[in-house]
Amino acid sequence: MSRETYHMPDLLLFAAALLLVSLGLVMVYSASSVMALAETGDPLYYLKRQMIGMTLGTIAMLVLMQIDYRIYQRLAILGVVVAYGLLVAVLLVGTEISGSRRWIDLGVFNLQPSEVSKLALVNFIAAFAASRPQVMKNFWKGLVPPLLVTGVFFALVVAEPDFGTGVSMVGTAMVMLFACGARISHLIILGLLAIPLLGVLIWLEPYRMERILSFLDPWADPMNTGWNIIQSLLAIGSGGLFGLGLGSSRQKFFYLPEQHTDFIFAIIGEELGFLGSLAVLSLFFLFAWRGFRIAMRASDLFGCFLAVGITSMIIVQAMLNIGVVSGALPVTGVTLPFISFGSSSLVVSLAGVGVLLNISKRIR
Repeated sequence: MSRETYHMPDLLLFAAALLLVSLGLVMVYSASSVMALAETGDPLYYLKRQMIGMTLGTIAMLVLMQIDYRIYQRLAILGVVVAYGLLVAVLLVGTEISGSRRWIDLGVFNLQPSEVSKLALVNFIAAFAASRPQVMKNFWKGLVPPLLVTGVFFALVVAEPDFGTGVSMVGTAMVMLFACGARISHLIILGLLAIPLLGVLIWLEPYRMERILSFLDPWADPMNTGWNIIQSLLAIGSGGLFGLGLGSSRQKFFYLPEQHTDFIFAIIGEELGFLGSLAVLSLFFLFAWRGFRIAMRASDLFGCFLAVGITSMIIVQAMLNIGVVSGALPVTGVTLPFISFGSSSLVVSLAGVGVLLNISKRIR
């Protein structure tokens, strides 16, 4: 590739991330204040914890924005090993919440290893493909190694269990492999082969089958399996064009579960209406445009593939979350990047933004 030149960091990407995080702080407080008051006596409880995540994430973003992203290529294997270790550790000593072991209590906040693992996976695939671009069209030499690494990540995350995050990681890997030059026919075959595996995983856990059935017909069991999606749709529908007004949600009064995490987009639709929801979608579209633009103009293959991976990591998860909340996809339990409550997700997302901004400083 041509000689790189140095530029200002991509300000539109930065602005999109900043606006999403700012909206997230407002909506986390609005969606969680009633529940926080009932549970802890402090309506600001979740907002305070989210602000800790924002502070740590902002520090990570500013630091990583200054570090030459090319050093991560040499750390790809180490990153995977560390991520695997964290995923095994959370299964052994993690804090169990609602039947899942997804968090390691660090005192200041709960570390969610699956979030860290997303960056490790993205970095590995980018480093692998950049070091041997000529073999990416070969199934055994180009696809199998990153698929094996992805498969181990998927297995460890699903064991927590966190099926939604596992699906998000696989989706990100598929987008990256396509961008890295894998044959479309190979990816289609892999997709077809994955269908029986997904069927087995759904069959093994009754709650997953219940989610599929409630997705097909939530009104068949409106007081149990269909409750979440029905309440989500009621929230979005009652918002109309302009919404009920910030802080005026009715669904957050213990009707809509996970209103500050998985279903926060429903509260946005209820309080800010269609226009507010459209604004969020537009910001994610802006983020995707700038992220993929950075990838196309990166000064080397590793920077290109890494930018594709980080952008896809965030956008794929956003698409999954919004698809679930709007009833277009079965409930998977993934959060909305930058906006949902969750310190680990926010720190990792902002760290990813920092890497993207560093790549944008070295575009062709």
